Amino acid sequence: MPADNSHLIVAAARRRATATRRRAVAALRRMDATGTAITFETVAREAGVSRSWLYNQPDLRAEIERLRARRRSIPAARPVPDRQRASDASLLRRLEAATERNRQLETENRELRDALALALGERRTADLPDRRGDTPKKKSSAVIGPC
Repeated sequence: MPADNSHLIVAAARRRATATRRRAVAALRRMDATGTAITFETVAREAGVSRSWLYNQPDLRAEIERLRARRRSIPAARPVPDRQRASDASLLRRLEAATERNRQLETENRELRDALALALGERRTADLPDRRGDTPKKKSSAVIGPC
């Protein structure tokens, strides 16, 4: 009676299935990273698998449909790959930094306005005649510098 080698056939089939899945996932990632149009046909061609196999893999099918729908919603601009998209946390940090910078600039503007008003007031005071009714004080030719 011949030896039972079915376990070898099963192991080879598993290896082949794993390699096929790896090729499909790698092709999908590569295509998304380069901005290539993602369809079942292009992914199948890139990965060297059949379209019917892709349609029968629920996770890969959902990912292809998600990426394809995302690209349709941004027709004019080149889509940004998922890995390069800013996360919500990153966007929040940027917003917080911009808000803090705006506060600093508002404070600086307020201080500069106050300093300018003070300098203009002092200049006006210098141009007024003194209390004895004499001629106005001599104008200063000094330039108002930074505070």
